[in-house]
Amino acid sequence: MKAIRVSAINQMQLEEIPMPSPAAGEVRVKLEFSGLNYIDIYQRSGVYNVPMPFTLGMEGAGVVDAVGDGVTDFELGQRVAYTMTRGSYAEFAVVPAKNLVKIPRRISSQTAAAVMLQGMTAHYLALSTYKLEAGDTALIHAAAGGVGQLLVQIAKRFGARVIATVGNSEKAEIVKALGADEVIIYTQQDFAAKTKELAPDGLEVIYDSVGKDTFTKGLDLLKPRGMMVLYGGSSGQVDPLDLQVLSAKGSLFVTRPSLGHYIAERDELEWRTTELFDWLASGQLKLEIDKVFPLSEVAAAHAYIEARQTKGKVLLSIALN
Repeated sequence: MKAIRVSAINQMQLEEIPMPSPAAGEVRVKLEFSGLNYIDIYQRSGVYNVPMPFTLGMEGAGVVDAVGDGVTDFELGQRVAYTMTRGSYAEFAVVPAKNLVKIPRRISSQTAAAVMLQGMTAHYLALSTYKLEAGDTALIHAAAGGVGQLLVQIAKRFGARVIATVGNSEKAEIVKALGADEVIIYTQQDFAAKTKELAPDGLEVIYDSVGKDTFTKGLDLLKPRGMMVLYGGSSGQVDPLDLQVLSAKGSLFVTRPSLGHYIAERDELEWRTTELFDWLASGQLKLEIDKVFPLSEVAAAHAYIEARQTKGKVLLSIALN
């Protein structure tokens, strides 16, 4: 089978590798789509240390092609999706059955691949890391990106006031249409000064996937005992933090969550995916698929994400001629 392999930092190659066989408790999935995420960039570039060589990709959707011993919940030909198992930039992937979910009839495989990692990230951020309630004011950075668009909608669903940051006027219009109360174009305005103007009493929570360019300024925008949720670093990793700063700025909370810890239990995985699929199928949640690149054009797909051009989800189509 063909797969995108990383054998050295920042080197991706489409290679022929042996077809994997599922062991006990595993399922082999014939992939149709793979989702692209910033974690792929971190792994490819060595920010996250992954033993080489390896196959990129942390989420995908397709059909069950083979099952290992002891697997009883999945059958051949069944449509499935998953995340947090590396190897989806490939024609086939072997995935632990406990990480798979069945795709409902009303959801396309493309949509399922697009919502697994970013959708569940938005879900846990808004419902678990900091549980948003009516009256809360949240600042959401990179609000026009894949996670950002979903997070804005979920935050509004639970009654929060949303201040969103984006990079240009086109993205501002996208986020306004999704319900953001205030939108700051950070290339035209200082986001911190504008946020203080819009929320002079401070914020309950900041959801920050940008990192280096925004983190420190953000600490000054929170209410006493407010929470900084750092879940990415598209501008670079943040500098080490002296914990005494948190005390001086109002007994603040800072967390660096990871999706794997929020879907480690099967019931939590099913809760999150079931809600997301139901919201999508009923039209209560809109998912924008920005671009779909062929597997062979993975370098262009990564460049697109790194340029922070995204206006929704970016996918790889796995079908090869």
